[in-house]
Amino acid sequence: MRISLEQTVKLLSKNDKMLILTHTHPDGDTLGSGFSLCYALRSIGKKVNVLCADSISEDYDLITEGYEAEDFEAEYIISVDVASPEMLGRLEEKYGGRVDLCIDHHGSNSDYAKNLLLDHCAATTELIFSLVKMMDIPVTKKIADCIYIGISTDTGCFKYANTTSASHRIAAELIDAGADYATVNRIFFDTKTKSYIKLEKMAMAGLEMHFDDRCAIMCVTKEILEKSKATQEDCAKLAPITRQIEGVLVGVVLREQDDGTFKASVRTQSGINASDLCAKLGGGGHAAAAGCTLHGSLEESKKMLLDSIEEALNDRDNTDK
Repeated sequence: MRISLEQTVKLLSKNDKMLILTHTHPDGDTLGSGFSLCYALRSIGKKVNVLCADSISEDYDLITEGYEAEDFEAEYIISVDVASPEMLGRLEEKYGGRVDLCIDHHGSNSDYAKNLLLDHCAATTELIFSLVKMMDIPVTKKIADCIYIGISTDTGCFKYANTTSASHRIAAELIDAGADYATVNRIFFDTKTKSYIKLEKMAMAGLEMHFDDRCAIMCVTKEILEKSKATQEDCAKLAPITRQIEGVLVGVVLREQDDGTFKASVRTQSGINASDLCAKLGGGGHAAAAGCTLHGSLEESKKMLLDSIEEALNDRDNTDK
């Protein structure tokens, strides 16, 4: 059931012993949302924990530092920035059908939770900010850091098309509340690890261009990951590069996962909806950034993806005529 901010506040106020779930391959928005909501609710006496299926990178120490799980049996399950149960990873089996409240900004949300707060804002952390303010909970420096990381990473440091005036207004309030924006910007936008540099070099060496250079694809295999010593999180930083190439309308990073499947991260320019493109392959996301998981060999996965991209490009060409 779709609910409003006001209804969500009532649910958060009346429930206790809450478990907040974040999605697999955690990014700044899901972690920023989960931990900021946790810290806010704990500050008013609630018992709250955050759980993620995967390990959390040291890049997010500003979010996780000082957090300790509390000992209680969860009675109310919340997911944040999780568009479908599959995004919970190994937690899906236990919690996928038990989510009481989902807070999300993905248009592709599958409406799997008992209650859904959905708004197509730039980041789920913007919704968390609104909830915290409506509950009259003080925005501490810790909460401000969490929310700022979520908004800044999901907007590409406020340069992606999903950025709104509200994003900037919220960021200003967070800075006033003590958000360490300089450190956040340095960590997420001005620093590259040596392993990432190796990964980028190897991925760029295998860059493929298709459909009159309107599509760019990078493929990252387990072998490349092993040689570069890069992580799955490092791969996420490659996706925007494909879209930066002149003339490219669809950029893709196709990376091999531990189970042998291939995760496609798709970035598009105006006129092509990345979420619609990925939905045909069982995925989803946003209009300009989406993803899906493909089963099969590298060549089979690439063919499925290219077929879908070609269809999207043809639809765009026909629309323009």
